[in-house]
Amino acid sequence: MKTKGALLWELNSDFSIDEIELGDPVDDEVQIQLHAAGMCHSDYHLTTGATPIGLPALGGHEGAGVITKVGKNVTGLAEGDHAILAFIPACGQCPPCLKGFRSLCDRGAVLLGGKAIADGTCRVRAGTHDVSPMNLLGTFAPYMTVHKDSVVKIDPDIPFESAAIMGCAVPTGFGSATNVANVQPGETVAIIGVGGIGMSALQGAVLSGAKHVIAIDPVEFKREQAIKFGATHVYPTMAEAIAPMIDLTYGLMADKTIIAVGEMRGEMIEEAMTLTAKTGTCVVTGMGAMSDVDVKLNLFLFTMLQKTLKGNIFGGGNSHVETPRLVGLYKSGLLKVDEMVTSTYRLEDINQGYQHMLDGKNIRGVIKYTEADW
Repeated sequence: MKTKGALLWELNSDFSIDEIELGDPVDDEVQIQLHAAGMCHSDYHLTTGATPIGLPALGGHEGAGVITKVGKNVTGLAEGDHAILAFIPACGQCPPCLKGFRSLCDRGAVLLGGKAIADGTCRVRAGTHDVSPMNLLGTFAPYMTVHKDSVVKIDPDIPFESAAIMGCAVPTGFGSATNVANVQPGETVAIIGVGGIGMSALQGAVLSGAKHVIAIDPVEFKREQAIKFGATHVYPTMAEAIAPMIDLTYGLMADKTIIAVGEMRGEMIEEAMTLTAKTGTCVVTGMGAMSDVDVKLNLFLFTMLQKTLKGNIFGGGNSHVETPRLVGLYKSGLLKVDEMVTSTYRLEDINQGYQHMLDGKNIRGVIKYTEADW
């Protein structure tokens, strides 16, 4: 079928809205009519080359919609089902999956290659060009053809705009606190960067029973919002947080520190570790450039104070388990997701939406599809 999509043709340029041709689902695939797509900073990383992908690329890895076609061998999913797209498919059979680390499924190695999991061919074309969909999803288009393992069925009463960001921002951030950092009741937690992922990490810390939840962000609007989401203290920079945190914790500092900035840089590690207590854990959730290998870290203190530095992808969870759990928390009123969607945009306004993100105006921007798009 022919539709449209937000394509990136060259680095350091805007997305352009172009006609694309989408293949029908083969065995193990479904086709989905998208109703909403989250605008994650990770998709912006495509434009700068920080995340390498074949060009032209179709952006978007957060999305929610309705299944319109079902290929052979697909069970548990049917036409008319509402679904969230998981940006990490899990085969359940590779070594990481069998060890319980489904967020690290070996299929992750092919997600930026543009070739479908089902048969190794390209599902999206623009004219004579094969197109690489972000994480083999490409939610910056009104329709998508995707492998069944990237699809999580949800209740039809979940608003699509909120459902969309429960495919990445919410589980990645929330799980960074609950799973990867393993926040415990009474602990002090510092969250560095409170966009969509950071605000989800903040809520994970709050619901885990943290005593002090400290949000650090240079944008005043985000600091104000962080208070509404449960932060007990807010500061504009890590440097400005040091002295107050010493007073607050009687010199112990944060039991858990989570870095959730949009653009991770190596020098942030030492700053964050300074905020982290003896035997404390620092979780790196923010993404850096693939080519950036330099990290600033005081190795003497790292050893002598027995601190832990951990990476995080998808909150360390399994999308088919974690997403329904988060949906349950949302429906119970314990998890604020609607409030994280600051602005909605038409697909044609995607570049304006990303400029708003860079300007710090959004917790999370979402593209909303309508009849005019289908």
